[in-house]
Amino acid sequence: MNDLPHSRLRPSGGTPTAPDRLLAVLAAFDHEHPALSLTDISRRAGLTLTTAHRLVGALTDWGALERDESGVYHVGLRLWEIATLAPRGLALRQLALPYLEDLYEATHENVQLAVRDGGEVVYTEWISGRSAVGVHIRVGARWPLHATGVGLVLLAHGDPEFQEQYCAGTLASFTPYTITDPARLRRVLAEVRHTGVAVSSRQVTDDALSVAAPVRGRGGAVVAAVSVVVPQTDAQVPVLAPAVRLAALGISRAMGWRPAKEQ
Repeated sequence: MNDLPHSRLRPSGGTPTAPDRLLAVLAAFDHEHPALSLTDISRRAGLTLTTAHRLVGALTDWGALERDESGVYHVGLRLWEIATLAPRGLALRQLALPYLEDLYEATHENVQLAVRDGGEVVYTEWISGRSAVGVHIRVGARWPLHATGVGLVLLAHGDPEFQEQYCAGTLASFTPYTITDPARLRRVLAEVRHTGVAVSSRQVTDDALSVAAPVRGRGGAVVAAVSVVVPQTDAQVPVLAPAVRLAALGISRAMGWRPAKEQ
């Protein structure tokens, strides 16, 4: 599984403002481009070299970027420090990790935790099985919601208006099995809400199957999704679904959620 091309390199609409330009510099970095020269930053951010030099200097002085001995820039620790404050980032990961590890021990397959950011799923944790099916997921990777198990869970429990907007948009295809028909996607989302799990079969690669379940916050809203990814075979779903549900329930309880019957 490969990361999608970065879709946020440049501000859209109107004349870019100073904040737009600063964000464009930061957005020039992604998993495929973790180290950039000043010229690379200028090109990827759509800025003149002079403007890029000024902004990169300011960001480096603040600690958002770091410059190594060869003159190449990397994302700085100051950004990591701030990112740890995100409630759906490190805090969620710390609460979820014991349950993710239990799920891994029960399956010895790839285990993932993800949240929604707009129309994409963002992976916040991943435990790789030594002999599990090969997936090229890393923390911070993004994929369209409809193409993954965790994404289907997050989309199914999203606002109905958002769901309709998403279904009416372009549904990217990665294999012949990727859901690209809006009517079929709506049926799948209804099934996810009914069963409590999502099954994504061969949607991103033709050899993998994902089973995912929702993680709820204190108020009951779905804030994340947990999944296990295994070699493609529908026969494993009845075995995997209870384990994934149990992990999701454990994380939800750790976040303060209680089912109505326990309140």
